[in-house]
Amino acid sequence: MTVTLTPPSTAVRPQPRPAREIRWEYPALAVLLLGTGIAYLCNLSASGWANSFYSAAVQAGSKSWAAFFFGSSDAGNSITVDKPPASLWLMELSVRMFGLNSWSILVPEVLLGVASVALMWATVRRPFGPAAGLIAGLVLAVTPVAALMFRFNNPDALLVFLMIAATWAMTRAVEDGRTRWLVLTGVCIGFGFLTKQLQVLLVVPALALTYLFAGPPALGKRIPQLLAAGLSMIATAGWWLVTVELWPASSRPWIGGSQHNSIVELTLGYNGLGRLNGNEHGSVTPGGDMPPGGRGDMWGSTGITRMFEPAQGGQIAWLIPAALVALVVGILLRGKAARTDRRRAALILWGGWLLVTGLTFSFMAGIFHQYYTVALAPAVAALVGIGAVALWRDRHRLWVRLCTGLAVGLTTATAWMLLSRSSSFVPWLRWSVLVVGVLATIAVLLPAPRKLALVAAFAAAFTGLAGPVAYSAQTISTGHEGGIVSAGPNVGKFGMFGPPPGGEGGFGVPGGGISGARNADGRNGAGSDGMGGRQPGETDRQATIEAGDSPMMGGPAGGLLGASRPSAKVIAMLESNGAEYTWAAAAIGSNSAAGFQLATELPVMPIGGFNGSDPSPTLDQFEQYVADGKIHYFIGNGNRGGADGGSGFGRSGTSSEISKWVQEHFRATEVDGITLYDLTAAH
Repeated sequence: MTVTLTPPSTAVRPQPRPAREIRWEYPALAVLLLGTGIAYLCNLSASGWANSFYSAAVQAGSKSWAAFFFGSSDAGNSITVDKPPASLWLMELSVRMFGLNSWSILVPEVLLGVASVALMWATVRRPFGPAAGLIAGLVLAVTPVAALMFRFNNPDALLVFLMIAATWAMTRAVEDGRTRWLVLTGVCIGFGFLTKQLQVLLVVPALALTYLFAGPPALGKRIPQLLAAGLSMIATAGWWLVTVELWPASSRPWIGGSQHNSIVELTLGYNGLGRLNGNEHGSVTPGGDMPPGGRGDMWGSTGITRMFEPAQGGQIAWLIPAALVALVVGILLRGKAARTDRRRAALILWGGWLLVTGLTFSFMAGIFHQYYTVALAPAVAALVGIGAVALWRDRHRLWVRLCTGLAVGLTTATAWMLLSRSSSFVPWLRWSVLVVGVLATIAVLLPAPRKLALVAAFAAAFTGLAGPVAYSAQTISTGHEGGIVSAGPNVGKFGMFGPPPGGEGGFGVPGGGISGARNADGRNGAGSDGMGGRQPGETDRQATIEAGDSPMMGGPAGGLLGASRPSAKVIAMLESNGAEYTWAAAAIGSNSAAGFQLATELPVMPIGGFNGSDPSPTLDQFEQYVADGKIHYFIGNGNRGGADGGSGFGRSGTSSEISKWVQEHFRATEVDGITLYDLTAAH
């Protein structure tokens, strides 16, 4: 009797690759990763403190382990940033090792970018081979919004890395059906939650659907495995949330972004459902359409074309049409493949990521910034890499060539549209892309020998990548600072606030919106140099600010989106005996406080958190801090207006009450455009 042993898994395992394939793959990978790292490091210090809101928190966490754990804005632990602290931890450890400077904050973000490109290659190559993996990595690296956010200190760099890591782990799970890969997937998502809360969950439907459909084990085992992944996700994210929620409120900082000092409220409200429906308590204003006579659509209009509109288009839209075509063609090419087919599973995974995330971004009514679109970049890159290889391999089929022509034609039209919005930027480029794109579209439709087909393929690659590469190069050559930044040249976009009815520009900012990029002479067009005064290698950096007196950017004391810019005299005053106080100063709003804190490396209390709208501290608490001698100065003329606190964007009654109380009880001193109140010397 002959006994045939059946392998424990029905998954198709990767086959050894030919030696000639290996010989070119790894040198090409090395060039890709080295080139990405060098490009992202170029001109890095031009961004200064980048987003001073997070840089101040990094400084705080480098001085206080309590601030490190909670993600506090200041080492006095008065209030946290409005996100969990995972993205801060890497930067804080770097600052602890190398000191506080722009490079020690931003280099970890660059390393995350290089690691993300490597993970893209590793993930896509498993089912589709080295060429697909390398193309996917290249496309991710040159996507303009990726070139921006992997050189910036927002949470998005770590978020994207963890989302790709979860996809890599799920790809391994689909190959062999081992539970450990699913648990690792959950761990990556959990840490993603500790990075930017609910946004990471946008990839979960695609992850779950992929394994539920294509996982090698029987359905009865796949479901418990997915439950194990869910439990690992909850445990990885939940330990920190439960600790913070159960920690006595009297001995921890206020949870920034919440109105009731609750991390659960922050998770489900301001950073959760509020982003979808626009009901965000404590925000500047909700999204969605404004009534006639209002200020216009705060975050841009919603709809299926949102990703192609001026504010977002240049960030991410270049290859979205090609990615969608690749998704459809890829699924069709798999035909009646086995349920466990790894290539179809990969298409479900990356396609689900693109569709769920893209549709959510297109229709969410709450806060939406252009740089959010970096979460789409890996899915677009993967599908383009997969599609390029799949379409090449099956180019002998007429219908595949027709689909290839459609993809190249749509890419040409998209590139022409996007480049036309910045016609003064490399003006010859759009015409070159148009001509080459039209010729490439025709060429890929024709059956041709391999050499001619290669020429057409390179022409198609030029069409798709020329625009993103140019935008990324411009992004790298320009410093970006402030709370809202975007990649590429000015396209007349309205940035954060959208076009108000009857005119261009918004809220007193010339040209519309708020750009985070500096001008050619080194000044920050956003209205704040964001550097907080002295910087490594600089002695005096008080630049003239174009929009410095706008309600959003503020003057030297800072504003909602611009950090304060104290002079050497103000810095010297704060530093004098500043270490003897819990807080060397207090200011309304996090960005107003950030510049002073980064300049002095002393704790500065950000009253009201980012928007100045959080009820922290209360007037009674502030009075007690002053009576106990814990705060030296109060900084007026801050976040939204004059010494009395004003009544602008996001202003809470608590912030105004504190400002009014200080004005009534302490004498004001004007120093280089900044109003200081010495809280140790009452009237």
